[in-house]
Amino acid sequence: MRETYLIPEINYLDESVALRKEYDTYWEYNDFFLPQVLDDVKLQAKLIEQYAKAAGDFARDTLHGAFLDVTPHSNDRLIRDAALVRATQSMDIAAEMGVRGVIFHTNRIHGFRDPVYLENWLAASGQFYTELSEQYPNTDIYLENMFDENWDMLAKLAESMVDVPRFGVCLDYAHASVFGERPEEWIRELKPHIRHIHINDNDGRGDDHLAVGEGVLDWQTFRNTIEECRPDASLLVEVRGIENQRKSLEYMKQHRIYPFV
Repeated sequence: MRETYLIPEINYLDESVALRKEYDTYWEYNDFFLPQVLDDVKLQAKLIEQYAKAAGDFARDTLHGAFLDVTPHSNDRLIRDAALVRATQSMDIAAEMGVRGVIFHTNRIHGFRDPVYLENWLAASGQFYTELSEQYPNTDIYLENMFDENWDMLAKLAESMVDVPRFGVCLDYAHASVFGERPEEWIRELKPHIRHIHINDNDGRGDDHLAVGEGVLDWQTFRNTIEECRPDASLLVEVRGIENQRKSLEYMKQHRIYPFV
């Protein structure tokens, strides 16, 4: 089985540890993008200590970086500076923990296709993440599609950064289905660059983060397409709650959905 990830539940770490061991998964930490955590060094230390006691080793784990209102492609210098502060904080925490990679969001404005805006997003994002990768050469950086209505700009960015060795795409299959269309085509178009995948289910209208199998997404198509195009990407089952995580894993195992192949 390929590397599979779950989100640890800080208030139910014993249960998270048990599930992690049962399914031989790794963890993706979802605490360190929150402004209230990034602003509180003591809270960061407490969380890291709790996770260290539970996980033992962070080396194969990942961490979701700051993304709320983080727009490094802004034309406003003050906003760009704030984005750099938050991204740097996330990378510092990742380096302290020794996780293998950090996930950030594209944060493009959905449906806004003004050529000047797109060209600026491409150039500014490329510079920002290239410099961030150079500053933290021992940590992978994955850029995740968020409100993107099409894969084209993320593909162009990834292609422009092909020589940045620890940069790659985090494909969020649910985001592609809700904010875009034909999510299986995102896999085909981004396949040279996909290093990490996020999955959960939804009702086709909102980013619901339902357990896998409890929404309308076609998981057989997902399995077939991802196996065809990118069989070695790691995958996060991005749902909260021990029960929903278990439901997702059992559904995936029963239906032989990637990575249970």
